[in-house]
Amino acid sequence: PNDAGDWINQRGELFETFTALGGKRSNEPRVVFETYSLGVVTNRDAWTYNFSYDQLADNMESTIDFYEGERLRLHLGGRRAISAREVDDFVDNDPTRISWTVNLKRDLGGNKSAEFDERKIVHSMYRPFCKQWLYFDRQWNERVYLMPSLFPTPTHENLVIAVSATGGPPLACSVVPDLHVIDTNQCFPRYHYTPARGGGELFGDSADGYERHNAISGAALDAYRERYGAELSADDVFFYVYGILHSPEYRTRFAAELGKMLPRLPMVEDFWAFSRAGQRLADLHTGYEHVDPWPLEGMPDQNTPDQLLRVEKMRWDGPRRGSGLIVNDHIRLRGIPEEAHRYELNGRTALEWLIDRYRVKVDKDSGITNDPNDWAGPRYIVDLVARIVRVSVETVEIVESLPALGV
Repeated sequence: PNDAGDWINQRGELFETFTALGGKRSNEPRVVFETYSLGVVTNRDAWTYNFSYDQLADNMESTIDFYEGERLRLHLGGRRAISAREVDDFVDNDPTRISWTVNLKRDLGGNKSAEFDERKIVHSMYRPFCKQWLYFDRQWNERVYLMPSLFPTPTHENLVIAVSATGGPPLACSVVPDLHVIDTNQCFPRYHYTPARGGGELFGDSADGYERHNAISGAALDAYRERYGAELSADDVFFYVYGILHSPEYRTRFAAELGKMLPRLPMVEDFWAFSRAGQRLADLHTGYEHVDPWPLEGMPDQNTPDQLLRVEKMRWDGPRRGSGLIVNDHIRLRGIPEEAHRYELNGRTALEWLIDRYRVKVDKDSGITNDPNDWAGPRYIVDLVARIVRVSVETVEIVESLPALGV
């Protein structure tokens, strides 16, 4: 083995000379991002996520009411803290009413109350190109990590780059990401927020009681300006990161390193080519709902009634990754270009992610239904297929036009 303990697929020395994307060790002299975070872990996705706002609100209000009933019953007579074993023996484990976790049982034993708050329902990126409503709350999400400092309220804008632990292509998100939006991911933000303090100099906005801070480190920004020019901005560095992480040369050449550690960023010959490409990719991947749909054969016209558009479960029309897609018994889309099948995230194409996520599901434990037609209507899903075809084709075009690293 080498000094890092690798027996096979050994990491090389060159990668270690690059700037770390982030680091929580004191021995990293310079990092690109001052802070980063894992995505949200709820451990009760059926309850805390849903395509339907109203369904999510009903689910959470119901389970919180049940929790409160259990809390009052457990602490009847003024009992104080109760052991975990007592709580385990006491609680009603009916999965159609609640999903217990270690943290929630600890709250119950400690007599911590809960109250439904509709303001905690926010947009989330659950899987690639699949938004859902999320009940974003520390008590009902098992781990929120630093996400509340990246998305403190729905009005505070941000971008994060979700980086897969397997070294695959990243995904930019503009809403709260789940831990498994692409595999298990670390999220590197453009900004982070802190509660506003009286007086003092603020960076950017200070709306709704929060100060916005640049998440690109000053040391990294200075280093890039020294190499590439004083006019370079933190935005330019952020998009440069996104461009480099999409480079086929970078991901192939340093595959051994990327599968075992956080990415490190080289200083390449053509900074601006990667930065511009990164911005185009980020615009595509966060604005996917608004790009022009690809002109597929079989697209229903705008007067088609919802009952003929409704999606239960999409499937390929023929061999997997074929050119045709069966949306439902009435709609078959054809003419998907080959390039659309070359854009992959964690082993699935973007279209395969749509097929997997945009189907009606009933959770076997809770009995809760999650229906993608409730997000924005059935028309949204059909149009989304055509939009993701365009996103995929243009992503492949941008990625394949990236220059050599020159390192």
